[in-house]
Amino acid sequence: MKAYEGTDFLNISELLSDQERQIQSSVRQFVDEEFMPIVAKHYMEGSFPMPLIPKLGEMGLLGCFIDGYDCAGLNYTDYGLIMMELERGDSGLRSFASVQSSLCMFPIYSFGTETHKKTWLPEMSQGRKIGCFGLSEPDFGSNPSGMLTTAVKKGAKYVLNGTKRWITNGSIADVAIIWAKLDGEIQGFIVPTNSPGFLAKDIPGKLSLRASVTSELVMDNCEISEDCIMKEARGLKAALMCLSSARYGIVWGALGAASACYEEALAYSKDRIMFDQPIAQKQLVQSKLVWMITEISKGQLLALRLSQLKSQNKLKPYQISMGKMNNVQMALDVARVARDILGANGICDEYQCMRHMCNLESVNTYEGTYDVHKLIVGQHITGLSAL
Repeated sequence: MKAYEGTDFLNISELLSDQERQIQSSVRQFVDEEFMPIVAKHYMEGSFPMPLIPKLGEMGLLGCFIDGYDCAGLNYTDYGLIMMELERGDSGLRSFASVQSSLCMFPIYSFGTETHKKTWLPEMSQGRKIGCFGLSEPDFGSNPSGMLTTAVKKGAKYVLNGTKRWITNGSIADVAIIWAKLDGEIQGFIVPTNSPGFLAKDIPGKLSLRASVTSELVMDNCEISEDCIMKEARGLKAALMCLSSARYGIVWGALGAASACYEEALAYSKDRIMFDQPIAQKQLVQSKLVWMITEISKGQLLALRLSQLKSQNKLKPYQISMGKMNNVQMALDVARVARDILGANGICDEYQCMRHMCNLESVNTYEGTYDVHKLIVGQHITGLSAL
C-alpha cells in the first residue's frame, strides 16, 4: 500500500511550524505502521487494540497539551494534528485519545488538587491508567442539566447513585470523571472504578464505532472518599469546559476521516475502468471529487483558525460549535460520496470509507448533535435561544 501523504490542496502545511509538521509526520507513520494493518480486524470483531495504548503514551500523545506531570506540553495545533491523524485511522482510536486527554486529564488538571494531579496525570499520560467521562445518562444527553445521578455526603465519604450511558473507555477505565448533583448542583468527582458499588458494562450490538469501547456505568450506593471531589468543578459550566476541549479535537479529527475517504475514492477512481476509461475521467466523478477536496480544504482552514484563537485564549464555545457542526457533517457527506464512487466495493472491509461513514454517524451525534450545535450558533448570532 502506498504511504499516506495527506490531503493539502491549499498548501496549509506551509502555515505550520517545523515542530508541528514533525509531530504530524510521526503520528501519521504510527497510524500507517501500527494501526492500519489491524483496524479492519478490530472493527469487525468489535474490539479496541489495547496494546497500542502504551505506545500512544510513549509518543506523548495523551494529555499532550498539559504542561508538567510528565505530559508533553505541546500547543493546540499539535493536539489538533494528532487528533486528525488518529481519526484518519479510525474514529475509535481518536475517541480513545480524546477522552483520555480532554475529558479526563483536562478536568483533573483544571479542577483537581495538586494531589489529584500528581496521582493521576503522570500515569494517564503514559497510558498506564485509563480514564472515562460520565456525563450523559440514558434519558439526558443534549440536556445534561436534567441528570438524575446524585451524590450525598455521608461522614468522610460521598455516596453516588445513578447511571451514565454511551461512555467511551468505560469498561477499561481505571478512573471515571463522574458528574452528579450534590445538594441540587452539578459537581465533578474523580471516581476510581474499583470503588464499591461501581459497575461498568459494555453496550452490545453497535454498528458504529466498533473499534472502540462504549459502556454504561452504574453506581449503586457507590462509596468514594471525600478526597475524590473536585471542589472547583462546580456547576454545569465546568463539565461543558471539558466538552469544549474535546469538541475542538473533533473539529480536527473529522478532517482525518474525510481525507482518508477522499484519498481512497481518488485512487480508486483512477484505477477503476468503465466503458474503456477510468471513472476519474468521467465528468460526474470529477464533480464529486472536486466537491470533496474543496469542502475538506475549507474545513482545514476553519480548524486552523480555531487553533489560533485557542492558542490566544480567545476561542469561544459557539465558535467550536460551528467547527464541530461543519466538519463532522462534511466528513460524513464525504464518506458517503466516497462509498458511492467505490460502488459495491465500498461496502467491503477491504476499503475504509464504509467504516468511516458508520463511525461518523456517531461522531455527528455525540458531544453535541449537529442540530444542537446549529442552535448554539443561532443563539449567538440572534441573541435568542431556540433550545
